[in-house]
Amino acid sequence: MSVMSSIYAHAAKKATNVSLAEGLLAEAKALRINVSQAAEAGVARAVAEKRAELWLQENREAIESSNAYVDKHGLPLEKFRMF
Repeated sequence: MSVMSSIYAHAAKKATNVSLAEGLLAEAKALRINVSQAAEAGVARAVAEKRAELWLQENREAIESSNAYVDKHGLPLEKFRMF
């Protein structure tokens, strides 16, 4: 179980309709996969990926500025590195 899906493991549940390819649903049932849990894990993963993408977009300018500083001046405490 991923960290994101474990956050929601004991949260209140809300019924929803989801459309899935018939063959995929039949195979999941044949393999005794809990479709609700699998769907929740997939949505949790998509949420985490989207949050990470948005964070990078929101912080891109600061990241680029920091990288430019290091490119120009090196790491601030580089002389103390043990490797």
